[in-house]
Amino acid sequence: MRLGIATALPTTPGGASSPIRVIIADDQELVSAGFAMVINSQPDMHVVGKAANGAEAVALAQTLHPDVVLMDVRMPGMDGIEATRQICLDTNSTPPTRVIILTTFDLDEYVMAAINAGASGFLLKDTEPETLLSSIRTVRDGNAIIAPTATKRLIEQMMHHGFVGAAPSTGAANNTQTQPSSSSRPQTGTAATDTPYTDPELALLTDREREVLIEVAHGLSNQVIASKLFISLPTVKTHVAHILSKIHARDRVQAVVFAYENHLV
Repeated sequence: MRLGIATALPTTPGGASSPIRVIIADDQELVSAGFAMVINSQPDMHVVGKAANGAEAVALAQTLHPDVVLMDVRMPGMDGIEATRQICLDTNSTPPTRVIILTTFDLDEYVMAAINAGASGFLLKDTEPETLLSSIRTVRDGNAIIAPTATKRLIEQMMHHGFVGAAPSTGAANNTQTQPSSSSRPQTGTAATDTPYTDPELALLTDREREVLIEVAHGLSNQVIASKLFISLPTVKTHVAHILSKIHARDRVQAVVFAYENHLV
């Protein structure tokens, strides 16, 4: 197994937090080297290892307990979806290792399966360096990546093709723990009314929480939501916390999927 070089990083002077420790999992060396160059240019983050397939990524993550893993989807052997599932199930990492999926639009169904497997979001491989860096910081802080120009289009395509919550039909992703898709859930109502199924948790949300969830699903930040709904930023944060708790969502990515599956957007 070819494992990347791991480097232990000390705490920065003045007692500041240690740099964000990142593992890059991608079978294309040029892509991996490019991401590493961008990340290592920052004083607050450092690449501690590189993997060429999912199995290597899991082994590195279990050994090094990085803050963030940048995970490609299609790799030889174990793919990025199964690797994400195994990494996110590891309870030995404190704080937990978070995964960002690297993808292109032609891999939409794999992206959704990976998000259901525990990924905290995704980036397109041609993302701007500034976006890559800010996303790593965002995910390390326990948040998820919701890009208005990418996530919304991907989830809409998933809903159209019935991929939301469904794992791909081939490869290791078959073992991914996923939520049932709306197409496989029981349908309520009669054929005449054709009432779509909705999760019972939806009824637990207040009208304001539904408003906030809809804006989250549109990819808006807390600050923008506060301005749009004429409420304070702390109030938005409180609403988001209540929403995640009520719908049993791990983060904003799962909240977005919930909103689309329940026809809020």
